Amino acid sequence: MYAIGLCVDEQYMLPALTMLTSLADSLPPRTRRDVALRVLTLDLKQTQVNTMADLVKRLGFQSFDLRWCAPSKASCLSDAEYISITTYLRFQFTPAFVGRSHLVYVDTDVLITGDLSGPLSQLRTGHLGVVRDEFNPAVGECPALPGLAERWPHLRGRVYYNAGVLWTSVGLLATIRRGVEYALVQGRQHILHNDQDALNMWLLASGRAQPVAPDYNRFEVQRFLQRGDWVRRVVRRPLSTGADTVLLHFVGPEKPWQAECPATEDVREYRAHLRRTVRYIHRLGDLSVEAPGGAR
Repeated sequence: MYAIGLCVDEQYMLPALTMLTSLADSLPPRTRRDVALRVLTLDLKQTQVNTMADLVKRLGFQSFDLRWCAPSKASCLSDAEYISITTYLRFQFTPAFVGRSHLVYVDTDVLITGDLSGPLSQLRTGHLGVVRDEFNPAVGECPALPGLAERWPHLRGRVYYNAGVLWTSVGLLATIRRGVEYALVQGRQHILHNDQDALNMWLLASGRAQPVAPDYNRFEVQRFLQRGDWVRRVVRRPLSTGADTVLLHFVGPEKPWQAECPATEDVREYRAHLRRTVRYIHRLGDLSVEAPGGAR
């Protein structure tokens, strides 16, 4: 069986709990009991950890563990508008901590609507399962990895991947970590999207990317259409979410738990999950957690 991994800081505590609620909804009870949850954090307080542990137990998960740790010293934030250094913790999972043969890493700003484990059955030895980035589809043809295609023209047009969901065997974790750290040191001038750019540099150099179907990391784009029309020029698909979506990813600075976020259909669905999560937490005795005003 596999583990779901996530990285959480205080700012993203409630979104992480909402993601876990949607994960539980996507799995039958028997599977839920077998799936392990593994969390890395820089700054959660023990009371918050207790709340998370109580919630995942209520949701039916039987294997939960959390560890405090720090990212590599090479980690850097080029774009810190809505992301903290916690984002680099995705490379600090170890086989001993995961305790399963495979890890599915998932960002916390998502809503899970289907079974995330599907790509594991097709994963080749020594490869990392990744989904193409819908806003940055190719090296040298998007803002990601600035200057890389000019430095190495043969990389222009190569696929660029989103790091919000990753599928890997635990035997590859140390190799990924070393590759990302090397990229951060040797290619720092090409880092724009932080750890995601570093991961893509390693994937370009190693050839270890295994493409996963787009439905496993589908961006919610209607929010962006409320502000302008650029998404229609970039996204190469119908702009509705689609019934086959397994994971809906709320990329960008406007998040569905924020009052100023446009209330699209998908945002309203997310907020329904968030409110239900808060009710669960209150029943567990933690009244300190509240849904933000715009999400009520």
